[in-house]
Amino acid sequence: MKKVYIETYGCQMNVNDTEVIFAILSDAGYERTEVMEEADLVMANTCSIRDNAEQRIWGRIEVFHQLRKSRSGVLVGIVGCMAERLKDKLLDTHKVDLVVGPDAYRSLPKLLAAVTPDSPQIDVLLSRSETYADITPVRTDRNGISAFISIMRGCNNVCSYCVVPYTRGAERSRDAHTIVREACDVYARGYKEVTLLGQNVDSYLWKSASETVNFAGLLERVADIAPDLRVRFATSHPKDISDEVIAVMASRPNICKHIHLPVQSGSSRMLELMRRKYDREWYLERVAAIRRAMPDCGLTTDVIAGFCSETLEDHAQTLSLMEEVGFDWAFMFAYSDRPGTLANRAMQDDVPAAEKNRRLNEIIELQNRKSLERYRAQIGRTLEVLVEGPSKRDPSQLCGRASNNMMCVFPASGRSKGTYTVVKVIDCTSATLICE
Repeated sequence: MKKVYIETYGCQMNVNDTEVIFAILSDAGYERTEVMEEADLVMANTCSIRDNAEQRIWGRIEVFHQLRKSRSGVLVGIVGCMAERLKDKLLDTHKVDLVVGPDAYRSLPKLLAAVTPDSPQIDVLLSRSETYADITPVRTDRNGISAFISIMRGCNNVCSYCVVPYTRGAERSRDAHTIVREACDVYARGYKEVTLLGQNVDSYLWKSASETVNFAGLLERVADIAPDLRVRFATSHPKDISDEVIAVMASRPNICKHIHLPVQSGSSRMLELMRRKYDREWYLERVAAIRRAMPDCGLTTDVIAGFCSETLEDHAQTLSLMEEVGFDWAFMFAYSDRPGTLANRAMQDDVPAAEKNRRLNEIIELQNRKSLERYRAQIGRTLEVLVEGPSKRDPSQLCGRASNNMMCVFPASGRSKGTYTVVKVIDCTSATLICE
């Protein structure tokens, strides 16, 4: 049996895609290995959202190429978003044998069989129907506790800075019954938490001849599988998160009280240029609705510093929104111009790099302060935690996440991985709750 090694870059949706690829290749006679040097097929599952992610991949391609030169018969493949976006450039390097986009993974066995030294293979066609709904992913996580389940693919929002609609195609929702079956399967295998994944989960909508299921309905169905199965989801879009979804979250104890709600900017002018389809006031109203229904709900976000034409006043509005909301944590980035996007074609990336970084550092400094405030507010509370395993820093301690997604560290005595335990918060850092 041949062995396949895959490195995965980017978001959890790519992790789930890698698990789908392993399943497809397993049926074709390949087995997974975590040792690159023993693999017959070496692949990178790639991300194109930011330029630095692509630059890392080019470095790894060179490493794969050296392995291919040292061992006869080794094949190198690039799959995922970068394969779709840079297909010609990848093949021109003569360092890869296979370039396959996110909607073409079913073609991998056929393409591999056709590869020759003089004939690399490519399939990057996007689909309006592919969801891989019938494929049971090969789980690659190490803890056996949390599983990721893709509920939809693609995106219809076309934010002006984002490459996803061009690399992953139009939005399409997966059959609700197959999602519930997959969640039932992982629960039966001992998993205690599932995360439902989509570029914009709130726009999930599946229809058959006899029923229609929206995201709130899907959440109910998955939460009803078992009371001790935790349910999380990512990512929400501020323009689409509904009162119905919020109400379902509040009504089900096993739906985790955490929402990742990317704001990107606190300036309505910037949000319009970004084509986010909401403004500052709408975003703040959604935050207020969430906190009315779930006062202790964890909120995290994404923030971009230095988007096209951003002024100091726009930047100041981002800082003020972050102060007002008080996010638990944030992904924070300087704007990275991505070829092919609307911003790249029609706008000027006119904020100097040094100024982008200065603004980003202000955002990071503010968020670090707010994170510490949010975590300190937990001191004295009791929280239910799903035990994930030993703490990386201290193996005598265990770690796990509370419903609000905050990481907790606590004594290991008498507790085991995959169980629930109640802890009391006695101290914190800006990223961890220290508990007893």
